[in-house]
Amino acid sequence: MKSMEMRQKRLMLLGGLRYLLPVIKAAHKMGHYVITVDYCPDNVAHKYSDEFHNVSILDKEAVLELAKSLHIDGIMSFAVDPGVVTAAYVAEKLGLPFQGSYESVKILQDKSLFRAFLAENGFNVPNAKGYDNKSDAIADTDYFNWPVIVKPVDSAGSKGVSRVDEPVDLEQAIEYALGESHNGHFIIEDFLEKEGNSSDTEGFTIDGNLVFCSFSDQRFDESAKNPYTPSAYSWPSTMPMPAQDELVSELQRLMRLLDMRSGIYNIETRLCKNGKPYIMEVSPRGGGNRLAEMLGYATGTDLISNAVRAAVGDDIEKIEMPRYEGHIAEVILHANTEGLFKGLSISEEYLPFIIEKDLWVNSGDYIHGFSGANHAIGTLVLRFPTSEKLENALSTINMWLKILFI
Repeated sequence: MKSMEMRQKRLMLLGGLRYLLPVIKAAHKMGHYVITVDYCPDNVAHKYSDEFHNVSILDKEAVLELAKSLHIDGIMSFAVDPGVVTAAYVAEKLGLPFQGSYESVKILQDKSLFRAFLAENGFNVPNAKGYDNKSDAIADTDYFNWPVIVKPVDSAGSKGVSRVDEPVDLEQAIEYALGESHNGHFIIEDFLEKEGNSSDTEGFTIDGNLVFCSFSDQRFDESAKNPYTPSAYSWPSTMPMPAQDELVSELQRLMRLLDMRSGIYNIETRLCKNGKPYIMEVSPRGGGNRLAEMLGYATGTDLISNAVRAAVGDDIEKIEMPRYEGHIAEVILHANTEGLFKGLSISEEYLPFIIEKDLWVNSGDYIHGFSGANHAIGTLVLRFPTSEKLENALSTINMWLKILFI
């Protein structure tokens, strides 16, 4: 009979998106038992986990009772933003490892609370205010420096986000944000004009120390249905090093103020036209769009396996600040119109640079216009020998990469 020390550890993953597949693979490689949970039985990750339970990840009490009954050793909401607060709640109630306390995670996960926390602690932060109704927001138009950004406080993947140039258009933007909100709250903040490309990529702490902090160049398709949904990423970032250094220092200060522990984070930052770098979002989870996987290509660092180790209380392998191997680009495959998908057309001159093509739809499948990350149809990963070749490829992408319709 196996001793208690040899018992197979049980990892609960909230959600069932395909972004969980490398997490499941890593956990299985370590010999762990994986349980996936959400209210969508057809989600792809459930086919690869050892056990699935049909419970809403927004219902933290129901997930807690389930976790108790299953005697889990760790819980994650990797790349699944709605489940992060629930995961923190369950971990705290059961004494399981997690990046931070339930209270700290609530601050990070609520855009309104996060902006207020940044302002109270002297971080660079845009003029921002949270609301739970349209009338209060519309009465506050003089508070903001227009244009503004309106977004739900609790959504990811750019869902519900819109820029508003004139107060007359504010009500429509609020309705759009509320339509994508889980808790009925939204935030309005001054639109920050960025210098160069914004960054959306991953970080990692061990005992509160920021041991890995990457920066990317996040790209957007201006012709997409939602031009605020990221359409490509590249590493390393072209953000000036003084701005990167300041952000690393400020992110470390944030981790200490919130008493964070060990684990992976999705971090969004930007340098603005006013010369100031800003921390836009920090979420204690892996990011969507396969960002942790891309950093494996770009730096050789296995953040996913270490995230699993942190979640179940295992020793974390040594992690160092990223050193980039070449110039990596990830293209988020998407269509700007809806219809029946036929295939991809890629110019031959770019085929040698492709190191992975991950297509999520088949010929004849109906695909939607790119209004959010949930309407991506796959990814294309490329490695270039120089930054010039990468920049040329991403600036001319619509010329060499086409989505074909039936």
